[in-house]
Amino acid sequence: MQCPKCSTEMMLKQKYETSIDYCPSCGGVWLDRGEIDKIIQIQSSHEDEHYNKYHYRNGDYDDYYYNNKYGRRGFFGDLFNF
Repeated sequence: MQCPKCSTEMMLKQKYETSIDYCPSCGGVWLDRGEIDKIIQIQSSHEDEHYNKYHYRNGDYDDYYYNNKYGRRGFFGDLFNF
């Protein structure tokens, strides 16, 4: 599949039980129909699991636990990290 923006060949990445097409050149991300709903559903269950286990506030997870003392990161922070 060609990137609609820059015509570079798109790459496919499997993440969270979903196939994500992304462009290594311009960084564009393309999802097929229904994939965003699937990602949101997985994110919701992931968030509920962490709420119950660690009692996080606002749905964010401290980067301190990811060896980074600054900023905050949630589920979607890792989703598009290629």
